[in-house]
Amino acid sequence: MGGFIGFVIFLLVIILIPNVKIVPQAHEFVIEFLGKYKATWGAGIHVKIPFIERISKRVTLKEQVLDSPPQPVITKDNVTMQIDTVIYYAVYDSKLFAYGAVNPISALANLAATTLRNIVGELELDGTLTSRDTINAKMTTILDEATDKWGIKVNRVELKNIIPPQEIQKSMEKQMKAERDRRETLLQAEGHKAAAITRAEGDKQAMILAAEGERDARIARAEGEAKAVLLARQAEADGIAALKAAGADAAVLELKKYDALVAMADGKASKIIVPTDTVEMVNRNVIFSETSGVGDVTPAAKDEPKKVKKDECCD
Repeated sequence: MGGFIGFVIFLLVIILIPNVKIVPQAHEFVIEFLGKYKATWGAGIHVKIPFIERISKRVTLKEQVLDSPPQPVITKDNVTMQIDTVIYYAVYDSKLFAYGAVNPISALANLAATTLRNIVGELELDGTLTSRDTINAKMTTILDEATDKWGIKVNRVELKNIIPPQEIQKSMEKQMKAERDRRETLLQAEGHKAAAITRAEGDKQAMILAAEGERDARIARAEGEAKAVLLARQAEADGIAALKAAGADAAVLELKKYDALVAMADGKASKIIVPTDTVEMVNRNVIFSETSGVGDVTPAAKDEPKKVKKDECCD
């Protein structure tokens, strides 16, 4: 009897141990009871009924990456390009993922290919090359809505490579080179223009500074000359005041005026305007000299001896 009980216990242990399941974190198990969906196991330890329940599908809830191979896509202007995409998705409902489609990942890849052809077919070559963000956003929206019934959440779609034909690549390279040459020419022209403007501004500033320097120099010379004339007149006035203080008479003062006139002439062919009072004073001095004989240094003429005429008749 004891052996039978031990055998039964041993048999139960052998049967139960394989039916004890541990679900890892970020995973879910879909359980069927006699071929019908029963439950979804989350992370932790679970025990299923032997021979009646079974694990229908093991699902990971982590974000996954679907890298589609390059595929030919025809643009609106009939250019065939090779484009490959990368899809980032995650399963949010294990039941829908298990029963929504036979092979949901393959369905997602095919749907991405057809969606890409539809979107690129509405664009021309240049628009395709410059509208990556627009294409990515449209594909993400369309795929996310289409895969909701499969329990899949499409988080992001990216165009990895856009490979145009060799002829188009050569034409694009030539166009790019021409554009770079044009920009280089424009930059050189702008540089020459800026240099010419800078030189002109420098020359203008130099001329302004030179004119200001010449103006300041003229002002300084004029001020110096005016100051020199003022000092000379002041010295002359001081000299005349000194003569008056020494008791000099009018004749001496007049002589000083004559000396000043001689100094002004300085032996050069200069025009001197003599005041009227000075002329009158000179005339009075000349009349005085002629009447009084003062200042006359010319020697008087000698009387010639009278010749005695001989009387021829007496001789």
